[in-house]
Amino acid sequence: MREALEGSLAIARAVALTKPDVVAAYPITPQTHIVENISKLVADGDMHTEFVSVESEFSAASVVLGAAAAGARAYTASASQGILLMSEVMFNIAGLRVPLVMTIANRAVGGPLSIWNDQSDSMAVRDAGWIQLHCISNQEAVDTTIQAFRIAQETDLPVAVCMDGFVLTHTMEVIDIPSQDEVDAFLPPFEFAGALDTANPRSMGTLVDPNYFPEVRHSHHAAMGKALAKIEEIDEAFAEVIGRASGGLLTVDGPKKAKVGIIAMGSVVGTMMAGREHYGGEVGEARIVKLRSYRPFPAKALRAAVKGLDKVIVIDRAISPGMGGVLGTEVSAVLSTLDKAPKVFNYALGLGGRDIPETMYRDLLTTIEAKDAPRFAVFDADLEKLPPEDR
Repeated sequence: MREALEGSLAIARAVALTKPDVVAAYPITPQTHIVENISKLVADGDMHTEFVSVESEFSAASVVLGAAAAGARAYTASASQGILLMSEVMFNIAGLRVPLVMTIANRAVGGPLSIWNDQSDSMAVRDAGWIQLHCISNQEAVDTTIQAFRIAQETDLPVAVCMDGFVLTHTMEVIDIPSQDEVDAFLPPFEFAGALDTANPRSMGTLVDPNYFPEVRHSHHAAMGKALAKIEEIDEAFAEVIGRASGGLLTVDGPKKAKVGIIAMGSVVGTMMAGREHYGGEVGEARIVKLRSYRPFPAKALRAAVKGLDKVIVIDRAISPGMGGVLGTEVSAVLSTLDKAPKVFNYALGLGGRDIPETMYRDLLTTIEAKDAPRFAVFDADLEKLPPEDR
C-alpha cells in the first residue's frame, strides 16, 4: 500500500512486518522515531514482540545478542555515539556469527558534538564483521530492512541497514509498504542452527587461544565473501514476490560512453542524479555508481562498473583524519589492480550534515578538469572560516 510516511515510521512498520521476537533499543537522535514508533505499535497491540527498554546502547546490543543466540528473531537500532557505545558488543555479535538486524540512522560522531548526518558512525565499525547495506531512499530502506532479516539468517551474519539521519529518517516520502502476506511469502520463520538449547547444552563465545583464532577470522572473512552472492540472490527473490529490487550489490546509472564516473553511498546518490539531470548538458553526463553493499565490499562488481572510465570521483560522507576519505581509499585499492585504472579523485562532502546542493554535481565535474585538481579534499570546506595556518 502506497502511503506518505516519515522514514522512521516506515522503518518501524517494515520491522513489524518481519515479526521479530525481541526488540531492544535506547533512543538517540536521529534514530529515536524508529524505536518510538515500534514501541507505539507494541503498545497499541499492532505488533507482537518483546520490547525491551534498556539504559544504554551497550545494553540494547547485549539484549539482542542474547535473544538471537537463544533462537529469537531480534532487532535494534542506533546512531552516532550510540554505535560507538555498543561497538564492543557489535564485534561480539559478528564474531559469534549471530544473525540479527540493526538500523543505523547515520549521524556524525563527535567531538565536537553534532547531531546531523554523515556516515562516520557506520564507517567507524566497518571492520566489526557486520554486513552493511546503504540506502538511497526511504523506499529502499524499507525494502532492504525486510531483506536484511533473510540475509542474516541465511548467512549467519548480522546486518546493518544504513540510512542517512534526518535526510531520510525525518523526511516524508510516498512509500509502498508490502502487505503482511507478501512479507510472509518472502521471509521464512526464523531459524538459527547455532542457537543455544537447554536440552542440548553447549557453549558460545568461549576463550579462543592463538591455536584457533586465525581460523575463526578466516571463516568469518570467507562467510562475508559468500554473502555477496546471497545479497544479490535475496534481492532478486524479493523482486519476485514484491515486484521491485533494491539493486543488489551496486547499480550503475548513466551513459556507457561516459568517461567520468561518480561513486557514492546513501542519499547523496539521488542528489548527484538530480544534478546530472540539471547540469549534464553543461558539464557532461557522468556514470553514477550507487554502492549498496559496503561490507562485504563488491570489488569485482565495482571493477566492472567503472570499465571504460578515465576519471572517477568518490564521494565520502566521512573522513579518516591523517589519511583522507574512507570509501575513497578502499576504491583506490580495488581499482589499482585494473590494467587501465581510472584516475581517482576522492572528495569528502556534507560532513556534520552540511547541505549538498544539486550544483555540487557541476562543481565536482568542473574541478577535476583542472590540472592541479586535488586527489583528496574536504570539498565543501569554507577556508575563510579557518585561521590562516589551517587553510
